[in-house]
Amino acid sequence: MKNSIKRGLGFGITSGIITTLGLMTGLFTGTHSKLAVLGGIITIAIADAFSDAFGIHISEESAGNSKKNVMRSTISAFSTKFLTALIFVIPIIFLTLNIAIITNVAMGLILLSIFTFMVSKNNGGKPIKHVFEHLGIAITVIIITYFVGEGINLLFV
Repeated sequence: MKNSIKRGLGFGITSGIITTLGLMTGLFTGTHSKLAVLGGIITIAIADAFSDAFGIHISEESAGNSKKNVMRSTISAFSTKFLTALIFVIPIIFLTLNIAIITNVAMGLILLSIFTFMVSKNNGGKPIKHVFEHLGIAITVIIITYFVGEGINLLFV
């Protein structure tokens, strides 16, 4: 697989998981509204996927990469971020909100672990070390956004 595609995929998957879990957790604790969480996920799938893809595009251009590689990174970042974020819609639609949030957090952390393990192993790194490092970052985001949502709920609801 081309390095430009790998960069876009790696960025899209990790950003898609961590951003969506953070947004979803904050919206859930702040509103306890299925509609708000669903709308937030779909919005992040569109707006943040475009934003991230544009960021990758500019970064790749700044690095002097060929137009073809710039476009590969851009398209793979957008499509991966978009699809990764949308995966989290399915439990929200079909499960109660509490169960869907738990399911999505578990699913997101598992997907992040699998992806991290594969990348680390492929690069000759220490997969377990990287998995725990990345899980620590994701869990920190989830905890912070949980308490931000709680704070907003206390102050404004």
